[in-house]
Amino acid sequence: MFSSIAPLARLNPFYTPHFQPIQDGVRKRAEPTEALTTRRSLAAASAGEEYSCAYGSNRFFLLCGLGGIISCGTTHTALVPLDLVKCRMQVDPQKYKSIFNGFSVTVKEDGVRGLAKGWAPTFIGYSMQGLCKFGFYEVFKILYGNMLGEENAYLWRTSLYLAASASAEFFADIALAPMEAAKVRIQTQPGYANTLREAVPKMFGEEGIWAFYKGVAPLWMRQIPYTMMKFACFERTVEALYKYVVPKPRSECTKGEQLVVTFVAGYIAGVFCAIVSHPADSVVSVLNKEKGSSASQVLQRLGFKGVWKGLFARIIMIGTLTALQWFIYDSVKVYFRLPRPPPPEMPESLKKKLGLTE
Repeated sequence: MFSSIAPLARLNPFYTPHFQPIQDGVRKRAEPTEALTTRRSLAAASAGEEYSCAYGSNRFFLLCGLGGIISCGTTHTALVPLDLVKCRMQVDPQKYKSIFNGFSVTVKEDGVRGLAKGWAPTFIGYSMQGLCKFGFYEVFKILYGNMLGEENAYLWRTSLYLAASASAEFFADIALAPMEAAKVRIQTQPGYANTLREAVPKMFGEEGIWAFYKGVAPLWMRQIPYTMMKFACFERTVEALYKYVVPKPRSECTKGEQLVVTFVAGYIAGVFCAIVSHPADSVVSVLNKEKGSSASQVLQRLGFKGVWKGLFARIIMIGTLTALQWFIYDSVKVYFRLPRPPPPEMPESLKKKLGLTE
């Protein structure tokens, strides 16, 4: 599958066209001076930079998946204490009235170690989710971009980001669902289980395999809108920052400066992600805690006001989380010298059609 994508990747507007693979790396391709000048904006940060692989190659997709594992697994695990309090506020708002009250009650009852409950399923589950989310996003972005063609891929780029991220998240949530179910049981049901090794056999004994996948539909409801916002908002925010805020072209920015732009765009995207996905997140938390309930029953019982409980904690958590994930993911790309094309510019053929060039 990936081998057929690589040649197509070179034709889409997100590709860095000045480089082609050779045995020991990637080198510049000889082009006429005029063509090189008109397409220079599509080159990566440094004109003389060498990449470790071609954009759209198998190695590129695998390393993007690795970047997703590192970015999602580490960040979600680091925020387990905040996630634990947020989940408890959603399932028992009478006991856990606010973020600070939630931390206070948890430490009083379980000690400081209690704040780390659920770290193992969080790390495993979100590492698998990150692998699929970021890895498949790059795959689908290339596939859909080539289905649209160069001009339409540019004109409909927001829809392209939305479609590619939604497709990637569909598979990512299937990978996440079992560990998410175990995490919520450990965090929100006192005395049920303290570790992943205790929770998994107990859940399987009570409800079978359904215990691990009954939350996948509401997980799609939560994560697909979240991921669509995360990728589309990030991509367009990066584009806007370089166009209106950053005082020099991206090609003249250092890698450090580019990573700062990545972090800022990631945080902005994260705030919108939290708001869009919070109602479904509340349903998932309650559903995984209770036996025999359906998503519609939980939604009806919580009501409009109930599904927004814990939103402030989620905005802080998701804003920080999304910014760090994009920063780490982009840093992994820098470390492995992966192609990092800048935001796409209008193709020359489209400029001529619109009368923008002679």
